[in-house]
Amino acid sequence: MDPVLHPACVLGPRAVTATADVVSAAVDFVDKTLQNEGAWYRADDVGNRLGGVLASYGSSVGAIRGTVRDALRKFKDLDHDGTVMLASALWGQPRPGSRPVFERRMAAVVLLQSRVRLLRHSDLTRLEGFLRTAQAADLAEPLLADVLVPLLAGLGERERQRAAVVLARWRDDPDSQLRSAADALEKDLSK
Repeated sequence: MDPVLHPACVLGPRAVTATADVVSAAVDFVDKTLQNEGAWYRADDVGNRLGGVLASYGSSVGAIRGTVRDALRKFKDLDHDGTVMLASALWGQPRPGSRPVFERRMAAVVLLQSRVRLLRHSDLTRLEGFLRTAQAADLAEPLLADVLVPLLAGLGERERQRAAVVLARWRDDPDSQLRSAADALEKDLSK
């Protein structure tokens, strides 16, 4: 049973509550810090470049990387499940009815880049969801190059076979983003 999808069944209710509390605090920390680091002119630039599909705080890439680094220092007990939960929370909407925020999604990518050794083949489905909803090459490209490639390269033979099934499904998917990702991953992994 997947502990991220059904954590109470695997970890017990107390562990889930503790992890959820840490993740909630980490999301709040990252969100507030990114908002404080933002500038209106960068937010306008991101909004114009992405066609308004994502909201923007206007935080610089350096501020995003620094915020994730500080969050990982502050919340150093994030294990695999906590890392994946935090990335998912950052990827989503900050509030119901609001648009997803570019900098939060980029922070999720940076988090996954820095913790790629914790990821498993079973995380491909979640990463697939991120690719499907990226809405910007600025998010999809580093997710592909800096998360998916090292994740797949680090898998053992058995896990790589399981991942190959997922990639085969991506190759036949109607979503052009997934088909392109599958092609790029095959090229990178065959080098």
